[in-house]
Amino acid sequence: MQEAATLYDRTAARASGVVLAGYSTSFGLGSRLLGRRARRDIEAVYALVRIADEVVDTHRGADAGTLLDELEAQTARALVSGYSTNLVVHAFAGAAAHAGIGHAEIDPFFASMRADLTVRVHDRESYERYVYGSAEVVGLMCLAVFLNADRAPGEPVRRADAGLVLGARALGAAFQKINFLRDLGADAGDLGRCYFPGVQPGALDRRQLGEILAEIEHDLRVARGALPRLPRRARLAVAATLGLYDTLLARLADTPPEELLDRRLRLGGARKLAVVLRSVAGEARLGGHGSPAPGVRADA
Repeated sequence: MQEAATLYDRTAARASGVVLAGYSTSFGLGSRLLGRRARRDIEAVYALVRIADEVVDTHRGADAGTLLDELEAQTARALVSGYSTNLVVHAFAGAAAHAGIGHAEIDPFFASMRADLTVRVHDRESYERYVYGSAEVVGLMCLAVFLNADRAPGEPVRRADAGLVLGARALGAAFQKINFLRDLGADAGDLGRCYFPGVQPGALDRRQLGEILAEIEHDLRVARGALPRLPRRARLAVAATLGLYDTLLARLADTPPEELLDRRLRLGGARKLAVVLRSVAGEARLGGHGSPAPGVRADA
């Protein structure tokens, strides 16, 4: 019985790995720098997030709301039982149990996904709420994975202090906002959406772009401030992904707004690899060891 359960767990983990490999070369490159447990759990988090996003962005059928409700219900049940017939949800439940992820992260995430079914233009309040649920809590889930990757069974779950939490939220927000800029044309043309407050679908001027870039740069500064306090392998993985998004941001800043509305900026495979190698080498030169990050506490 135990052997069969282990096989199911491993199969679910492989399924999540396939989702990540199929959808994101950037996160895939960064995740390769993690240890086996952390990489598996990050793949599980990404896969669940990706599937929910596909429901609202790709499927978009009349039953999208029902499908999203079903996915959320499956996830909620699996958080309690540790099991799901949905392989991706099953893998996520295992990662959540090990890292201490729960409804504090899951509920706002699904709320943001549900907003995509009805909200087309955001004001400042709805934008910040959406970014928190769709991206900042994902950063918090990844942080929980990083801090608990080497936690032994029976040891209390490790929780981050306010500084690490702020950095993880800022990192998620920055990545999401960069993706908003990259997808500006597709979101407006295919989905009729614009996430940035004050920007109408299909319209962006240089002043608006400058304000958005400044907001992202602020998020990235906050995220980098927390980077040295992550466990070593997590720090290298995050540095690699940060390097990729820094490169994208620089290209976005050099692109006229009308071009951003017309095409999605991409980095070629060779360029991505070069950026990752440079970023990892730079972070490694800063030194540091794999000891627990300051400000991490364990639940009783």
